[in-house]
This record gives sequence, structure tokens and C-alpha cells, in this order.
Amino acid sequence: MTTTLPADQLSGTYNIDPAHSRIGFVARHAMVTKVRGSFNDFTGSGYFDAADPARSHLELTIKADSIDTRNQDRDNHLRSNDFFDMATYPEIRFASTSFAKVDESTYRVAGDLTIKGITRPVTIDFELTGAAVDPFGNQRLGLEGEVTVNRKDWGINWNAALEAGGVLVSERVVLEFEVSAIKAA
Repeated sequence: MTTTLPADQLSGTYNIDPAHSRIGFVARHAMVTKVRGSFNDFTGSGYFDAADPARSHLELTIKADSIDTRNQDRDNHLRSNDFFDMATYPEIRFASTSFAKVDESTYRVAGDLTIKGITRPVTIDFELTGAAVDPFGNQRLGLEGEVTVNRKDWGINWNAALEAGGVLVSERVVLEFEVSAIKAA
């Protein structure tokens, strides 16, 4: 972790800076390669307590229709009832339920992930990658984390069998979080 700020100045309320953050995913396609995508419209905020991480919390809301895999046909299929049914379930939400320090730069965040109206617990290890004051006077925290989930746990079941065996889309999906958060004034 790189920091230009003393630890006692890190505590506070933060808002995710969407212009400098990425919320993405990786899924195996046709059993041979990976498809990467991201959600381009999201908001998030939370409170970070450097002295007592258990008092920390965060919330994230993703506009599901902002999905972007760099392929319009695939994105439209993902928006359909086969996958996210975004007309019925326009948002994906995460709300933390616990927050614990694992080591000097890692925090374990447990919470409830809601997709397609189904809420399931997930646990994500976040690395605190840095803290600094940017050229505009904003105090920032950088966080990175990922978690592997089974998409069927949230009712995302569509698939197609491959002629040589296997399926078109993996059940396991890696959710990726690269976050720059700005401390509220």
C-alpha cells in the first residue's frame, strides 16, 4: 500500500468515484477462453473506521443495464430474461454485514449481494492499495478485491451445450472491484 496520509486520517465517510473505478466480471466462454465485462453505471458509499474496522460498512448499487462486454449482441442477450432480466430487475445491490481487518492491507467484507431479486451472502477480501490527497484536494482510498460466485445461485441459469461437450457459459463468474473512493467533506 502506498499512502501519503497517516492512518488516523483515513477514517470517514467515502463515496465511490465512478470515473476512476471499475466493477467488472470474468466468465469462461465455450470452455476455452474468458469474456470480460463491466458495469459502467454504479454508485456506492460507506464509512471506513481505521481504528475499529468492525464499525465500517459499505453499500453499492449497480444499474444492471449498464453492462458492457464490448459486444452489443452479447450485451443485449445478457440484459434479457435469459440472464439478468433487467426490465424486471434494474439494479444489482451489495450491502455489507461485517468488516474485519485480515492483515496490514487486507480487509474482509461480508455482505448481501442481490441479483434478480435473490439475496445471497458473499465475502470479499479487499486490499487497501493506497491513500492519498489528489491534486484537487480530495482525500482518496484505493481498494481492489474479487470474489468467485456461481451465477445459478442468483437464478442466472441460461446455457447452451457444446457439440464436443461442456457448455457455452461457465457457472462460475469472478466479480472484480477496483475502487477509488473520495472522502466526504
